[in-house]
Amino acid sequence: MKTKSKKKKVLLIVLALVAVLVIAGDWALSVMVYDENFNQRFESYEPLMLYVDDFDGLARTKYEFPSNKGQKLVGYLYSSGENQRGIIVLAHGFGGGGHNSYMDCANYFARHGYYVFAYDATGNDESEGDGVGGLPQGVIDLDHAITFVEESGHFPKLPIALFGHSWGGYSVCNVLTYHPEVQAVIACSGFNASADLFESEGKKQIGNGIYLMLPFVKLHEQLKYGRYASNTAMDGFSESDAAVMIVHSFDDEMVPVEYGYERYHEKYKDDPRFRFMPLEHEGHNYFNDDTYRNIFNAEFDKWLETLDYDYEAAENKERFAADKSNYIHQHLDREEWCNSLDAGLFETFVAFYDEHIG
Repeated sequence: MKTKSKKKKVLLIVLALVAVLVIAGDWALSVMVYDENFNQRFESYEPLMLYVDDFDGLARTKYEFPSNKGQKLVGYLYSSGENQRGIIVLAHGFGGGGHNSYMDCANYFARHGYYVFAYDATGNDESEGDGVGGLPQGVIDLDHAITFVEESGHFPKLPIALFGHSWGGYSVCNVLTYHPEVQAVIACSGFNASADLFESEGKKQIGNGIYLMLPFVKLHEQLKYGRYASNTAMDGFSESDAAVMIVHSFDDEMVPVEYGYERYHEKYKDDPRFRFMPLEHEGHNYFNDDTYRNIFNAEFDKWLETLDYDYEAAENKERFAADKSNYIHQHLDREEWCNSLDAGLFETFVAFYDEHIG
């Protein structure tokens, strides 16, 4: 009997050790996959960057401010004209560098009565950081940006509004928990919780297997970011009286509507402080009229066919990068490229801010 009892105990210990090793392995794998996707540094692609000189009458002033770990973030106050009604803090999306690709948005708002404070989040363009770290970092950086605008003494005392796209759309709603004084928010193609994007992308790669990783991803974010990781956009809405516009296209494959728009609409469709703008066949990025972009891309494809080497081969990577950059610099019509915003869409955005800021 004693021998059987000892064998049983040994078996239980072995099974427990195996379970611990499996859990530890799953955790390590989940964190590795998370970091490979979200803890990267992002730089804007120089040949397609926007410059303040591309926009008539647009001026900007550079500022630096610290985020949560003392890393220096760089932001710019954009202005055009006088008698601005408020300050719009702009939170950029994930993966393409900092706020540079949204400078045309800043220009439009500046020309229509608003200061715009746009900054590069941690790990992007001019701001410090070896990598972004994780999605909650966007909320942290936005929290610090708003505080800087309100308390640094560099900015006029005007109502604060927010504008965000994708990662920025998640951030501008989420941050309302910490800044209920914000008067109006426009969130485009955003998501509710930090783990949503990991889940959405993971389902495309490994199907339902992603749900084995999600608990570890959430724990990883919780340990790294604390309250910022568990806070959601829905939490932000409940802590604020801000007017909110939610914009989303129903064919968005990057952030499917069930992770943002549909959740918000189900709860707030009858709430007068919310306005919902559903789009069709517009994808994830819909700010620009693509007429010129499509023409340029078609001409670029024709140019690719003229190359006398395999531009996809690894040994030609540097050569192709240089040739591609030269082609863009020589052939891109910067006026067309920089001034292609969907005017009708942005007129709606400005009207929303005008209605709710004051």
